[in-house]
Amino acid sequence: MTPSFSSLSFPRPDEAGMTAAFAAVDALLDAGNRKDALNRFDQVRREIDSWASLAHLRFSQDTGSAQAIADRDYADQIAPKATAHEVRIKKRFLADPDRAGLTALTGAHMLRLWECDIATFDERIEEMLVEESRLAAEYTSLLASARITVQGETVNLSGLAPWQENPDRAIRHEAEQGRWVFFEKNGDALDRIYDRLVRLRHEMARTLGHETYTPLGYQRMRRVDYGPEDVARFRDQVAEHVTPLVAALLRDRQKDMGWDTVRSWDEGFIDPLGNPKPAGDHDLLVSRAQDMFDRMGGGLPAFYRMMNEGGYLDLKNRESKAGGGFCTAFPAVGVPFIFANFNGTAHDINVFTHEMGHAWQNWESRNLPGIDLLWPTMEAAEINSMGLEFLTWPYIDLLVEDGAADRFRRMHLIQSLSFLPYGVCVDHFQHEIYANPDMTPAERHATWKRLEKHYLPWRDYGDLAYPAKGGRWQAQGHIFSSPFYYIDYTLALACAMQLWLRSGKDEAGTIRDYDRLCALGGSAPFTELVREGNLKSPFGPGALRDVVREAAEVLRT
Repeated sequence: MTPSFSSLSFPRPDEAGMTAAFAAVDALLDAGNRKDALNRFDQVRREIDSWASLAHLRFSQDTGSAQAIADRDYADQIAPKATAHEVRIKKRFLADPDRAGLTALTGAHMLRLWECDIATFDERIEEMLVEESRLAAEYTSLLASARITVQGETVNLSGLAPWQENPDRAIRHEAEQGRWVFFEKNGDALDRIYDRLVRLRHEMARTLGHETYTPLGYQRMRRVDYGPEDVARFRDQVAEHVTPLVAALLRDRQKDMGWDTVRSWDEGFIDPLGNPKPAGDHDLLVSRAQDMFDRMGGGLPAFYRMMNEGGYLDLKNRESKAGGGFCTAFPAVGVPFIFANFNGTAHDINVFTHEMGHAWQNWESRNLPGIDLLWPTMEAAEINSMGLEFLTWPYIDLLVEDGAADRFRRMHLIQSLSFLPYGVCVDHFQHEIYANPDMTPAERHATWKRLEKHYLPWRDYGDLAYPAKGGRWQAQGHIFSSPFYYIDYTLALACAMQLWLRSGKDEAGTIRDYDRLCALGGSAPFTELVREGNLKSPFGPGALRDVVREAAEVLRT
């Protein structure tokens, strides 16, 4: 019986309790009982991770709550101490001379992940990790405090989206003006937060024996089967094959709309009839989603019903709620949770199906042997989320306003293609920043402006001075809180679009492959999971070119 979310409660870890819990693992290892030690190690980590997940979720649900802030701060302070215990135990396991016997219990991939983990932590960087978490939370709180007035209505950053897609060009401009007034007002604070983060991460890397943060960043992302050179080749593929297509699509839109030029506030307005909207409000979408999953069949209908009835969805935008959307989980009970901010735009549908893909994967792989395998590395995890976005296409009429399903699908495809150049720009920016950690804030803004011109040459901010001088990156939270994460979305999208193309020819077979991929969870590295899903690696020659060519053909019909 799955517990309700409201009933969840996990023991608050403390240093003495953690020391005793991990000492029990040591005792089992000392006695030569490797299997029981592994099981106990896994159980302890699940309990700690579940409490930390709930603490961070509660803060995201109400960034103004004193109790939530205190619990989040405590979770951030205790996390490096838990990591220190984990790394010490992992080192003991990895030092076992019977590597074959250990591999038989854990699988080879778990040991590869552990080798990454022990390379990313040392007690000398413990206080730096606490400060890193504090700075990331400061960024989150600052953005959550934004209040922007458009047409006499005051909204937060998440609530701004409907105005940014308004058919009235002047209103879109007003919304963007308000957005960037906020960032300009807080620009110095954001530069200060990021400067401290960059220097802190560089100091961590140097402490651990690296020249720059980049190799440490890749290890922290647990990337064991590719490196920066592979990612650079992929970025080049995007610039070669996707950037020209998106530029052409924008030129066509400019002509269709009768605009003098395409401004930045025009890029998100895709449909001449107005971007399709959801079929209704939060309650209607939540209800209709059950019908959609019922039509898709398989295990999704029962899973979604459990999530909804159990209270594992928080989708409404609220005051003091952190922006964005994510899926977290509580490994002690094996249930995921979806967090989002519905705002009345098609983004509600995209973020919902996206996070449901993450949740479904976590649920399907919940019984894998070991907490390290419950989630794939992030680029593989994003295949599961973006894949479901595309696999719901045949049934999306249930979630979109009447008669707009075809327009929604077209818009979603254009948005996906348009995202790729932006996504690789974010990644390239971070590579340059961490290669040159002593850049001044002005130099970082100039770097963004230069890279934006390369990957998104059409970008025209008009009279919006702050993003025009290179400030756009400050609105991308991943740059602050999850370094080197953002490329994962683009790599996954190159795979998810393959699922979309295949599903048009063999929907049942494609969904079987997708479900199998979800069930594999994190039991293999990215490129191996791609093969298991019968997909082409985005690092392979021509993989992106072929998908983009077929997408362009669809958009021309």
